[in-house]
Amino acid sequence: MGKLREQMKGDLELKGMSPHTQEIYLRQVNQFARHHGRSPRQLGEKEIKEYLLYLIREKKASTSTVNQCYHALKFLYKTTLNREWVMARVPHLKSLKQLPIVLDKEEVESLFSVTKNLKHRAILMLIYSSGLRLMEAAHLKVTDIDSKRMLLRIKQG
Repeated sequence: MGKLREQMKGDLELKGMSPHTQEIYLRQVNQFARHHGRSPRQLGEKEIKEYLLYLIREKKASTSTVNQCYHALKFLYKTTLNREWVMARVPHLKSLKQLPIVLDKEEVESLFSVTKNLKHRAILMLIYSSGLRLMEAAHLKVTDIDSKRMLLRIKQG
């Protein structure tokens, strides 16, 4: 799948997809091809449906994983292979909305108190008090913190 992979990678870059999304899409398409033992060029609607059902029934994949695969294959077939996307009739899986677990004041204080490393405690306190998402926190740089104005610049949020 080397040449097709490079072609898809280029298309993803031209589309402005983030490096993380590119990695996920390429991995999903690679797993699809490996599952069938053939190039995606040789596969069609039947194999796509079969693979999505395999992810749901046998792999017990999460809704988000199945949807990632769906969108990766859709991008591959529509954009890279310039084929009609015949899977429009397949319904998009709905995510189960899970309510967040809310910690009470004592639990939050306990979390901070057991964190002995000062740097780790400061990071946890910043993430908690700012309500940052995982990737927002991961991309945070010292220059994003304006301590004089008590502001935090969030990129890619």
